Amino acid sequence: MNKPFNEVAPLAEILASGEFVITSEIGPPKGTNIDKMLHHIEILKDKVHGMNVTDNQSSVMRLSSVAVCHIIKDHGGEPILQMTCRDRNRMALQSDLLSAYVLGVRNVLCLTGDHISLGDHKGAKQVFDIDSVQLIAAVKSLEQGQDIGGNKLDGGVEFCVGATATPEADNMDSQLLKFRKKVKTGAGFFQTQAVYDMVRLKSFMEHARKSNVKILAGILVLVSAGMARYLNANVAGVCVPQGLIDEMAGAEKGKALQKGMEIAARQIKQIKDEKICDGVHIMAIGKEEIVPEILEMAGV
Repeated sequence: MNKPFNEVAPLAEILASGEFVITSEIGPPKGTNIDKMLHHIEILKDKVHGMNVTDNQSSVMRLSSVAVCHIIKDHGGEPILQMTCRDRNRMALQSDLLSAYVLGVRNVLCLTGDHISLGDHKGAKQVFDIDSVQLIAAVKSLEQGQDIGGNKLDGGVEFCVGATATPEADNMDSQLLKFRKKVKTGAGFFQTQAVYDMVRLKSFMEHARKSNVKILAGILVLVSAGMARYLNANVAGVCVPQGLIDEMAGAEKGKALQKGMEIAARQIKQIKDEKICDGVHIMAIGKEEIVPEILEMAGV
């Protein structure tokens, strides 16, 4: 089967090596001014093993994730294409996968996507033609040289395929069922929803370790006690312990972000030292310039 490119994704090699893996995020801008985004790419490209490019994150229309992955590639970074099922049907999703591959992208994270009501186009129609498990299956089909309609391709793909998991989900049985479906379908690595409770993360990992996949714990940097309370009240599957909320609330005036960075670094160090997960995925949400300092504080 002919392919436009056939090199192994650097992220896949690192995941296979057993090295502690560090990824972060790049949020495409809402517009065509990419100066800040380029600055973040330059800061992160030599500090992390991969940069996730969010796909209309929180249902807000932004620059294409495929385009930004290409830009990261051009600047010497390792892009991870996020793909959500909310905005495109199965034809468009497969077309974007082929396009990303031709542009040199070798990693994809398959997501169902946030509800449209969270974003800035509340009148838009949601698609959800397929879900994240079916999207993983579509990637694996393209790797076999045919689309999910059974039609032969003239040149296939080879991706390092990722998915998401929620260790702090209220219904753990349901979460583990989804996790096992994604593993069975072909996901090779997982990036989790933000985790703050290490006890619950360890409990999830006891089950996850039964599968031959790599797990990266999601580290979302807190910027205030109010943010922590908001996450608890509004984001399913995220539980910030009261002790961390009190710690954020007790930060000196103007030092809340620094306290959030300290907490993130502490979590990363614990995850690495105790070998809880295979790595971390750091989410700084528009403050990517703080990621190198967090890593230095964590000693990784």
